[in-house]
Amino acid sequence: MSIEDRLAALGLQLPAPLQLPPGAQLPFPWVRVRGRRALVSGHGPTHADGSVAAPLGKVGAEVTPEQGYAAARLTALAILGSLKRELGSLEHIAAWVRVFGMVNSAPGFDRQPAVINGFSDLILELFGSERGAHARSAVGMAGLPFGIPVEIEAEVELVP
Repeated sequence: MSIEDRLAALGLQLPAPLQLPPGAQLPFPWVRVRGRRALVSGHGPTHADGSVAAPLGKVGAEVTPEQGYAAARLTALAILGSLKRELGSLEHIAAWVRVFGMVNSAPGFDRQPAVINGFSDLILELFGSERGAHARSAVGMAGLPFGIPVEIEAEVELVP
């Protein structure tokens, strides 16, 4: 079963490209392919239409850890959408290599790994333990762009 078939079976769809808030400019590509590596710029949670997904704010204050987990899951879909647009097919991904998860954290909040599990759990469910396993960091940040609760960047290895 292809990754896209798995997404459909789970009732999930890849979102449209991010709709930037008015006045925002991001002068870099979402995905940069070099050889057999695809480096993925930091993504946040988006709705199917590409708009920034709420809730916004700090996890542990305005955003619950469960909402943060859901935001990380939406961020996985946003990254998969960018990878599909760049690669043409998610089947070109041989393996997930590295994931760096950032959580917009309230003072004293220390459950960043549980929040970023929303991303990792979905990637493992879609790609399986061999292709989906990845090295990972999950850290707290004082703030993230546009007030998003989660930002994730990644690196994947491509099929030769």
